[in-house]
Amino acid sequence: MDDFGQIALVSILSHLVCIAVSWWALQAIRLDKLLKPNHVFQARLLYILLAIFIGSSVSNFFLDYLQWSRQLPLMFQ
Repeated sequence: MDDFGQIALVSILSHLVCIAVSWWALQAIRLDKLLKPNHVFQARLLYILLAIFIGSSVSNFFLDYLQWSRQLPLMFQ
């Protein structure tokens, strides 16, 4: 109960790191071939939304795994 602040900090940092890594990874994909020409703003927005979606999903996976691993010893009490 006392570690809600620590969990919140870890969650925020995890999401930000995973979103940044997703943004970096998306730069390797050439989506410009799939997008309409002269739609730069929409393309950038798509990259941002994809990075947030992928990064949040990956971060949630790791945070869930961390929570489950912390709860596992409670099964043996």
